Amino acid sequence: MHLQAYLSNVNDYFSPEVIGEVNDVYVKVAKIKGDKVPWHLHTNEDELFYIISGTLLMEIEGEAGFDMNAGDIHIVKRGINHRVSSTGECQIMLIENKATAHTGDVVSEITKPIDQQLKSE
Repeated sequence: MHLQAYLSNVNDYFSPEVIGEVNDVYVKVAKIKGDKVPWHLHTNEDELFYIISGTLLMEIEGEAGFDMNAGDIHIVKRGINHRVSSTGECQIMLIENKATAHTGDVVSEITKPIDQQLKSE
């Protein structure tokens, strides 16, 4: 299936959907628009961001934020405090360990447990 077909089933911003798994990682897609993702970190795992469309602002604590555009990849290493936002709609793919909470240990209005991220067949 084409990534856009998966993304057409994602109706809410900041709401990752698991579209597959490879060994011990999930492949997820999400739509981002706005700045609701809180500052957070992942203690035990790295997180890969791939931009499908749009522009994502990646902020790393203590560094200048930078824009990521379609085709860009960035890996946030474990223990690095970060957040993302987008002024317009941005479609992303994430590759994360199966145990990764998408907002780390921070619980906010957008926190979605992994069982709610699993694509219903």
